[in-house]
Amino acid sequence: MQIAEKTNEGLKRQYEVTIPAKDLESRIDAQITQVSGQIRMPGFRPGKVPKNLVKKMHGEAMHGDALNSAVQEGVQKLVADKKLRPAMQPSVALADDYAQGKDVVFTVELEVLPEITSVNIEGIALEKLVVEPSDAEIEDALKRFADQQKRFEAAPKTYKAAQGDVVVMDFVGSVEGEEFEGGKGEGMQIEIGSGRLIPGFEDQLVGAKANDKVKVEVSFPEDYNVAYLKGKPAVFDVLVTEVRQPQDAAIDDTLATNLGLESLDKLKEILKDQISGELQGMTRTHLKRKLLDHLAANHDFDVPPTMVEAEFGQIWAQLEHEASHEADPTAAVAELEKDKDEYRRIAERRVRLGLLLSEIGQKEGVNVTQAEMNRLIGQEAARYPGQQQQVVKYFQENAMAAAQLRAPLYEDKVVDVLLDKAELTERSVSREDLQQAIEDDDETPTGHVHGPGCGHDHHDHDHDHGHAHGEGKPKKAAKKTAKADDAEPKEDAVKAEKKPAAKKTAAKAEADAEPEKKPAKKAPAKKAAKA
Repeated sequence: MQIAEKTNEGLKRQYEVTIPAKDLESRIDAQITQVSGQIRMPGFRPGKVPKNLVKKMHGEAMHGDALNSAVQEGVQKLVADKKLRPAMQPSVALADDYAQGKDVVFTVELEVLPEITSVNIEGIALEKLVVEPSDAEIEDALKRFADQQKRFEAAPKTYKAAQGDVVVMDFVGSVEGEEFEGGKGEGMQIEIGSGRLIPGFEDQLVGAKANDKVKVEVSFPEDYNVAYLKGKPAVFDVLVTEVRQPQDAAIDDTLATNLGLESLDKLKEILKDQISGELQGMTRTHLKRKLLDHLAANHDFDVPPTMVEAEFGQIWAQLEHEASHEADPTAAVAELEKDKDEYRRIAERRVRLGLLLSEIGQKEGVNVTQAEMNRLIGQEAARYPGQQQQVVKYFQENAMAAAQLRAPLYEDKVVDVLLDKAELTERSVSREDLQQAIEDDDETPTGHVHGPGCGHDHHDHDHDHGHAHGEGKPKKAAKKTAKADDAEPKEDAVKAEKKPAAKKTAAKAEADAEPEKKPAKKAPAKKAAKA
């Protein structure tokens, strides 16, 4: 095999590879020898079919197989001999004038990863903003949790339903005088004001008493998930069978013991731990962004344009998807176009940070173990009940998907190494101050790096790399803020500490019969990285 370098500019490389015709013929002859002993043909004993006859019958297919394998091996040898580190899968093109019997000539175009010769991770000084849960915050969380535990008890027959009450009802819905599929139900429970039903439905139940018949007139939303009902006016004949009033759960030891906990103090301790964990997550988010800002400001090197374009394509596709759900999609996309260059700059920054962190991770010996991968795959599989085996098999057979799953953990490990080396100065702030600092970070294109092997199959397996998936946006873009409500205790987290199983008291709706404003179900899909 002969290799001639045609282009060597920046990170771009182009080579012309020539495989002698005799080498390809040798491959074909080897295939013929291998299969001739297995082919059965009338008039010939097993294994005695003449090779020239085998070649005549199957030569065309064998030639195609031999050509493909020769080119693939040629690319692999080129990468190995030249010690190349492809940024993306190389592009291969066979010469236009190729014909059987001639030398195989093809070109290989690729971009290589940059050599990052100077990595400076010493002496990084960062300020760590810390927040301690206040007693008032814990009490507020306790009150919210108690509200979640409220139960509903039957009201007197003469009691009129109000906001916050639960109405138990039978109903029959019709459109243009005809009943429609899914428009009938019995014993459905709905909390007035929950917003679960079609807009206007719940409000018309206010004032109803047990055994009252109510005619509810509403219109299905324009974005309703059933096509023939979109925007249609509907009438529901409702029979209220019972009204239930909420009974607040007292904040005392009984509240805790009903959950299997020893005391109210134990419940407070669990809630405090939840709030602390959420605040620590906010602290890490801010600290991580400042770390990546520092790295980006102190390292500059060329990045492969194809990687930048691929990253930008992911960002732009996600933004267009979000814009399509705006009230005026056309205007939303037009607004995005104004910031297109900024998003492209974010994509370049992401790629540069990804390559940099990958380089740091390798030098520091960072890796994700198989046990950790098994845990990640198990967690992902658990999201799809009934399909766990298919999900596990998917990640086992799809290296690209496995790399994407592994990437965030690899990223966190590299960040941990850097933070351990950094000089951290702690400063106590309020939750509001920390939230504001995170919001201010959203004004700039910072990023977090989705570690090595982020979705591309490269020949250089010893140098995994990834893309930096930024958390910042251009200033005109919408910001996501860390809300105080995010600290609201989750009932499941508390239940993990309990001894006996606790009963759920929240009213449930019947499944398909209720006239809910349900969105159409979507097939499981990975979320695109957001800019």
